[in-house]
Amino acid sequence: MIGNRSLDIEAVAAFLNASEFRSFTRAAQALGTTQSLVSTRVKRLEAMLGHALLQRHPRLVRLTAEGERFLPAARDLMAAHRRACEAFSEARERVAIGISEQAVGPDAPAILARLAAHDPHWLIDLRIAASAALEEAFEAGKLDIVVLRRFGSGRTGEVLRRDSFGWFAAPGLTRREGEPLPLVNLMAECGLRRLATQALGEAGIAWREAFIGGGMAAVLAAVQGGLGVSPLATRIAPAGAVDVASDWGLPSLGKSDVVLRSNVSTPRGNALARELAAAFRAGR
Repeated sequence: MIGNRSLDIEAVAAFLNASEFRSFTRAAQALGTTQSLVSTRVKRLEAMLGHALLQRHPRLVRLTAEGERFLPAARDLMAAHRRACEAFSEARERVAIGISEQAVGPDAPAILARLAAHDPHWLIDLRIAASAALEEAFEAGKLDIVVLRRFGSGRTGEVLRRDSFGWFAAPGLTRREGEPLPLVNLMAECGLRRLATQALGEAGIAWREAFIGGGMAAVLAAVQGGLGVSPLATRIAPAGAVDVASDWGLPSLGKSDVVLRSNVSTPRGNALARELAAAFRAGR
């Protein structure tokens, strides 16, 4: 209690999200509301507590010293609130989620950890596969939420981010004149592979399959190991790899969207979908 008033749970949630994302806009996206409402709720909380919790800068939000002090208590309050709301819940709800491996890259563990922290009482049935297969499963009702990489137009969905692409290789890999370009790809039916080979064909550049991985971890390892060049989203390229497009005269691959589609309809399910969307927006 602050005097004769209680803390507003929605205001505390707004503060926590704004402090985590360092952005009122991203906090609003995670909470499924507007930037102005998030800002209003935080201001109301600050007025109630009598302390400024966040520093507002044009492109960044930071915790004040008082905000740092309040943060652990705010997290404890939200955790207690969640437990209270779930006190009479029955068996865990199951949610089937599909995520494109070309969209998530090596970030899957961090994203799953975030979902578990948001609501640990879901039974998450996760499928990581090619976007085309995931969209087909979603349309068939086998998946509740999907995060896809989309090249060109497609069905409806919420755009989470737009990624640029490059041709990535180990720093020590050199182009051998007169020999086909060695390609490292995720799978034969990968949409990015089709885009890359089509671009190479149009540019008159010969290529050969050097490696097809069973997963993104294998692809990234092959790139780092110098097996060849891989068309990858810049944000998921392996550490230390370099974009050789300019030096090797390789064609531009443009950009593509990462899109979320959801069939969930309950408030709790929608909250999980928003948290998943926020995790992809935050990204690295």
